[in-house]
Amino acid sequence: MVSFIGEYESTIDTKGRFLLPSGFKRQLPGEESSSFVINRGFEKCLTLYPIQSWKPIFKDISQLNDFDPKVREFRRFFLNGATQVELDSAGRLLLPKNLLDHASLEKDIVLVSAVSKIEIWDKIKYQQFFESFSPESFSSLANEVMNPKIDNLSAGRQG
Repeated sequence: MVSFIGEYESTIDTKGRFLLPSGFKRQLPGEESSSFVINRGFEKCLTLYPIQSWKPIFKDISQLNDFDPKVREFRRFFLNGATQVELDSAGRLLLPKNLLDHASLEKDIVLVSAVSKIEIWDKIKYQQFFESFSPESFSSLANEVMNPKIDNLSAGRQG
């Protein structure tokens, strides 16, 4: 499984391309390392999936029940804009115009690890996101999200 760690800044050129930071390139497995799917993120950002990370997600989505209206709605929202992109010979990726507009990306961007994918944020929006989040809020969120996992791990060791 592909996994990423790190946060890197980059710049979008006038043609809508950006250089994939070498820190992320080094974390890609050898085969199929130049092929990605880019899509809208859940927040006002884009999500870049290495093809190895995208395939199992797409397989799961394709096996959902077509007769369920919520499945159809989810597919429309999630797959809307999903585009396969390839690194060019200079190591750049071209962002589709509709996705650039969705995330309000203009020039300065931040690429952030999100486990098996990379989020692409407008630099100012990314900074604002963290400025609005206090250490106390983060601590509370961490407790809420991680505590059930820690409790489950502890219960597994005791039994």
